Amino acid sequence: MPMIGAALMAATVHLGYQGIRSWLPYVILLPLMAFLLFWAGRAKVKVADGELWVADAHLPLKFVGEVEVLGVHDKRRALGRDLDPAAFVLHRGWIPTALRVHLTDPDDPTPYWIFSTRSPEKLAALLRQHATQT
Repeated sequence: MPMIGAALMAATVHLGYQGIRSWLPYVILLPLMAFLLFWAGRAKVKVADGELWVADAHLPLKFVGEVEVLGVHDKRRALGRDLDPAAFVLHRGWIPTALRVHLTDPDDPTPYWIFSTRSPEKLAALLRQHATQT
């Protein structure tokens, strides 16, 4: 929708001006909107300083329990009928795989985290490796 809005704004300017001013809004507004959508849709997933970071949320690694890699069909089911309403979810539809991390913190009402990631096996192995070390 934002891209359509940017295209309509550019087309409106195009109708009112001739020459270089008619195509300049297309050159400026459409790439700018594409960049803003890309920037707003990114979420970094990392393990640093003894914590799992998913966007702005962080979880100390000592509270990481079972880790499950979710494929396309498993992700659909996990985000649908099997989803616990208290779960933390970071879903990005253009990423087909996800990771479900169960929490072991007795004071946290969140049973698990589900988040999209492009390399779930690598992250799951890292989290499991840390769990065996503690």
